[in-house]
Amino acid sequence: MAYVSFRSVVDPSDCDFLGHMNVSRYFQACSDGVFAIQTEMGLTADDMLSGRRLSFAVVHAESEFRAELIAGESIFLETEVVEIGTKSIIFRHRLVRAADKTIAFQTLFKCVMLGLETRTAEPIPDEVKETAKDFMAAN
Repeated sequence: MAYVSFRSVVDPSDCDFLGHMNVSRYFQACSDGVFAIQTEMGLTADDMLSGRRLSFAVVHAESEFRAELIAGESIFLETEVVEIGTKSIIFRHRLVRAADKTIAFQTLFKCVMLGLETRTAEPIPDEVKETAKDFMAAN
């Protein structure tokens, strides 16, 4: 099930001298989306800062830019889980132009469960894995 993990309006400051949204802004939206969905899966800011000291961290991305986005356009990010492993998870993000539902950008993020103390991959907690199933892609 796709989860809307980010909403915004493209600001002129998000655009580069070519007149469209800069590449860095696409990835910033996806980064925000990962933090939003991991909270829905039970990994909160407290888990990162003072609790379990765990968070998902991107280790690989495959991306496709499909359409330009310009200042003033309303956008949203749909995020879903493609695969759940022992220490990793794959998210699919689709950045969508709200007005016509055009997918402007799509990326797969392979993330590991990063132990913030050890800086190494750790097993995804069972309850997070279980909740992540609610966000599994249909295909």
